[in-house]
Amino acid sequence: MKKGMAIVMVGLLTLGPLAGCEAVKNTNKTQRGAAIGAAAGAVLGGVIGNNAGKGGNGALGAVLGGVVGGVAGGVIGNKMDKQAREIQTALPGAQVERVGEGIKLVLGENAVRFDFNKATLTAAARTNLDNLVPVFREYADTDIKIFGYTDSKGADAYNLDLSEKRALAVERYLESKGLNMSRFQIVGMGEADPIGDNETEAGRAMNRRVEFSIVANEKMKQEAQREAGR
Repeated sequence: MKKGMAIVMVGLLTLGPLAGCEAVKNTNKTQRGAAIGAAAGAVLGGVIGNNAGKGGNGALGAVLGGVVGGVAGGVIGNKMDKQAREIQTALPGAQVERVGEGIKLVLGENAVRFDFNKATLTAAARTNLDNLVPVFREYADTDIKIFGYTDSKGADAYNLDLSEKRALAVERYLESKGLNMSRFQIVGMGEADPIGDNETEAGRAMNRRVEFSIVANEKMKQEAQREAGR
């Protein structure tokens, strides 16, 4: 079973008794959603913190680490739903996952390629990033972490440095398109958390990737709290 699916199942099982509670039956849909959202955030955050290990440092951990919960979390989630759909439309080859109150975005080698053994974006990579720029610009009230990865070939220290340089190349390109650099943070992950088999070329290609975590910034959180209090 995949880690992400296991986390979701744990959350659902934990929330099961809540759905049958008489008090919950007497609430409206918005109130139930807020309560379940808050509880799910706590459950998922705990699971990530206790069991994700090294993977908790990646995009999934970054998204789940910023859970607000409650009605405000629902407001944020609605905005993220819209952004996720627009990202998928702008870049159909991307893996877009709505998780909690944020978005995990994975760009494999079909979307962001680098020259061999370098951190130089190819023309195709620049074109694909260009497609993301309007979405990132429209949804300006988000913080974005960029995670760079490599395959397992080469020394660990070298791969870690290369992965950070590749994440930096993506950040600098997005900045050159007019996006606010203060929104971004880069993290080099090296060969950690492979999603493909490093024993095969196809698997190594999958592992040479860039991931984004997209979460609400403080302005969006404050606006969501105000909207929730109306």
